[in-house]
Amino acid sequence: MTLYVNGDSHSAGAELIKDYCFAEDDPKYAELGRQAHPDAVPLTYGFKLAQALSTWFVPDAESASSNERILRTTQAHVDRMEAFFTQPNAIQDPDDLIVIGWSSWEREEWKDSSDNYIQVTASSTDSVPEEFGDRYKQWVINQTLDVVREKCKYWHDKIWDLHEQLDDKGMRHIFFNSYNHFDVDEPRDWGASYINPYEQSGTYYHWLQNQGFKTVKYGSQHYGEDGHDAWVKFLLTWLTSRTSSSIITNTKTVNPAQD
Repeated sequence: MTLYVNGDSHSAGAELIKDYCFAEDDPKYAELGRQAHPDAVPLTYGFKLAQALSTWFVPDAESASSNERILRTTQAHVDRMEAFFTQPNAIQDPDDLIVIGWSSWEREEWKDSSDNYIQVTASSTDSVPEEFGDRYKQWVINQTLDVVREKCKYWHDKIWDLHEQLDDKGMRHIFFNSYNHFDVDEPRDWGASYINPYEQSGTYYHWLQNQGFKTVKYGSQHYGEDGHDAWVKFLLTWLTSRTSSSIITNTKTVNPAQD
């Protein structure tokens, strides 16, 4: 069995180690760039869920991630898994699980002149390549409530398409919203594959807030290890079958590029 986890900072374990959001924030891991901090990964809900399920863990979350990046990298994982299953004697494990914490609707992914992917948020504090300076400033201004509502509808459709694709392939998955819920006129029936998609109280951030958990520091939106522990327990209640209650300590972490 393999547990694949994708998402933004809430899934990547931002600020679980000091104030590090990316591996590169720590001088000793500078070469790892925007990957999750290696020492934070074992403290995340994803790693802990993999322990509870006695499975291989494939972390693919990245802080400040847009849904475009999450969808692109998840699709790459799905394609790799499909390619593997078509090999002779390969057997698909029905217990394989994909867990995704979707990011806020306004974020986007751009490509620079060297074909590198750039994640942009409406914080107005992103460090973007010089070629994007003026474009980024105007883009931040353009992120009005009406624009974000339209993006919410867009991602409602795109995520539904992925949900149907995974259902058609028989790939188990659980989606949740990290911070923003869907505010749309036509809700859909996601079955057990999406945790309270239309309720603010069902998002990762607000669920933990309502449970009385505090963020790691004033002004932060990130919770500490206690919040990740609570989210694991919540996810385990969502998985009503094929779940082990035992906690093991030999969870193996796989590089998504080698998955």
